[in-house]
Amino acid sequence: MFDIAIRSLNALLMIAMPLALGVFLYRRLGVGWRLFGIGAVTFIASQLLHIPFNIWVLNPFIRWLDESMASAAYLIAAALLLGLSAGIFEEAARYLVYRFRLKDRRDRSWANALMFGAGHGGIESIMIGVWVLYGFIQLYAYKDANLEKLIPIDQVEIARTQVDLFWSLPWYGAILGAVERAATLCFHISATVLVLQVFLRKNMIWLFAAIGWHALFDAMAVVASQTWSIYVTEALIVAAGIASIGVIFLLRGKPVGLQDESPAETDRMPIEIETQKPSIDHLEDSRYV
Repeated sequence: MFDIAIRSLNALLMIAMPLALGVFLYRRLGVGWRLFGIGAVTFIASQLLHIPFNIWVLNPFIRWLDESMASAAYLIAAALLLGLSAGIFEEAARYLVYRFRLKDRRDRSWANALMFGAGHGGIESIMIGVWVLYGFIQLYAYKDANLEKLIPIDQVEIARTQVDLFWSLPWYGAILGAVERAATLCFHISATVLVLQVFLRKNMIWLFAAIGWHALFDAMAVVASQTWSIYVTEALIVAAGIASIGVIFLLRGKPVGLQDESPAETDRMPIEIETQKPSIDHLEDSRYV
């Protein structure tokens, strides 16, 4: 019973975590769910181009590299290319949304970037969680079943190996998918905050920083998964997630030179703070993904 509970929890957490984060941001920072939806649509739209590009352009090129490079060099090159592909499509999508959709000054705030990033990474987590839950239901049905009666005979051995592997994984290994999604969610928020800096600081270098950070994150995960154990891989991903939290909070403050309140407005600010709850803009001015 414990095995069933922990394996189902893994999938359910993938679905619930981004929604819980959205609720937290809504209640704590007062950020509307509109940004969560925009982030989700942004991720899906980026994949409409990213996935076909990988299938028809990048993957054939990577297969060609496999035939012409040593194995170690090939792994690093393939990982970097896959990471760069994800970085270019996803960070460019974030940039375009900020450039053409989120043009209002209030939308280009640190708090709103958190919700935007939560939606972007959240929909990915939810989609993976639904797929993992579907897989869990199948593997549960196959656990004690006569596979010869359920699937083609030539696939029975492969299916039996997968079923045995799934149910032999210890509980702390079974929950690693949710742990990885939590770290990846932090990463997506940090990447959104980095892209936001393009508009707050008027410098395109921040877009290239976001693409580079995305490429590094994905490439590290690919290389680790092919080189070390699953536990080392997940530990590295969690470490990158913690680093992402650092990026988020380091970029919380409003860049110097972008304060646009007039002296008169500044003089009145203490009175406003004493008589009413600070607005989201003021909360953001004091100083994350």
